[in-house]
Amino acid sequence: MKQSNGKQLAKKMLIALVCGLIAGFGCIIFREHLNSSGQGELWKTINNILFQDITAEGATSAIGIFYIIGQLFVNALQLIIVPMVFVSITLAICTITDTKKLGRISSKTILTFFTTTVCALIFAGVVSTVVYHLGLFNAVDAGKITVQQGTAGSNPLNIIVSIIPNNFISAFTTNGNVLAIVFLAVVTGLSMNALEEQTKTLKKVFEEVSKIISLFLTFVINKFAPFAIFCLLTRTFAIYGIDSLKPALAYVTVIIALFVYLFVAYPIYLMTMARVNPKPFMKKAAKVALFGFSTSSSAASLPLNRKTTVEELGVHDQIASFVLPLGMTVNMDGTAIMQVIAAMFVAVSSGYKVTFMSMAIIAILALIASIGTPAAPGAGAIILFTILTGMGYTNDAALLAYSLILAINRPIEMLVTSLNVTGDAATSVIVAKKENMLDEEIYHS
Repeated sequence: MKQSNGKQLAKKMLIALVCGLIAGFGCIIFREHLNSSGQGELWKTINNILFQDITAEGATSAIGIFYIIGQLFVNALQLIIVPMVFVSITLAICTITDTKKLGRISSKTILTFFTTTVCALIFAGVVSTVVYHLGLFNAVDAGKITVQQGTAGSNPLNIIVSIIPNNFISAFTTNGNVLAIVFLAVVTGLSMNALEEQTKTLKKVFEEVSKIISLFLTFVINKFAPFAIFCLLTRTFAIYGIDSLKPALAYVTVIIALFVYLFVAYPIYLMTMARVNPKPFMKKAAKVALFGFSTSSSAASLPLNRKTTVEELGVHDQIASFVLPLGMTVNMDGTAIMQVIAAMFVAVSSGYKVTFMSMAIIAILALIASIGTPAAPGAGAIILFTILTGMGYTNDAALLAYSLILAINRPIEMLVTSLNVTGDAATSVIVAKKENMLDEEIYHS
């Protein structure tokens, strides 16, 4: 029954994706037609009714139907992130009575995350080098780029300090610091594990809360996901003009690299690390990747990712409850690839000399920064500024090239998120297989 429901949902989401892309590009063409024929005001009216961000400055009279529908759906998913992460990890840890087993799961999870991210960085470095020597990055005329407002970067090591919050309550008031929630959940789970029978009432409460969360997520995802995906995709592409998308051709290397990594690297990881056929995984995880593409948020994709990983890929709930929330912040293969290629793109197009050593430093900074990247739309481009600052790529041309990345960031971030969430699901399968906690009958069904 769960398999059938999963397939039906995947079909609905695929249809929504295709329809959203068609409608979005149709809106781009219609927009350009109106603007070129002197009817720009008509497009502004349509934009205000359908697509306008009603929270933006000066949008007090806008309706923004598609924006409202998309935000309501994403907010409904983000609403449950903190309680779901805290409850699921706490339960996963407190039910593992064997501390050695817990240590094995933790070490295998972190090792897999590290391995895939390093491979992603090496892959991005190779792609960047090839493109650099082909001279394609030099094709960008940064002088014609309109400057957009960026966000100042910060030291990526700050993520270490933020892991342990200084206030228990404040840690639960934001979705921005998931690692703090993970830390509190691990501490709570270990304490409940040690106290055993003395915390059985609290454990029962957590189990009941987990059931409520699961029911809520099932309802929201099954009933509203296809409609929300259509609205999110249509709006995303409708708000772009042709002039905004043309510069993306110079940055298309990232898109190609992300696609190659998604369809080649993860099947290889599953075949070599888990020794399973990757076809069932790619088929079942497709809707998670599509969902990540539509929402551009690993956090918003977490509920569906967990549901799919447990119910359709056969991963034990203990594994999924630990790996997925942690991977949502720590495991960022797509983000790492984007940051390395983007940093090289900025450096070359703004006149900086790129050496093997500078590429290695970029990769190290990208590794640290990707771990600390918030699981929210647009976060990757903000973290990129940290790398550029750390490398000293701060002249006017570099800032203009960075502005170009900001201008076309949304479509790139959508694909980046697909990689990130797929990587989390793949790691769950790998760890579950190594711990004999993978139901292969469900996985291959």
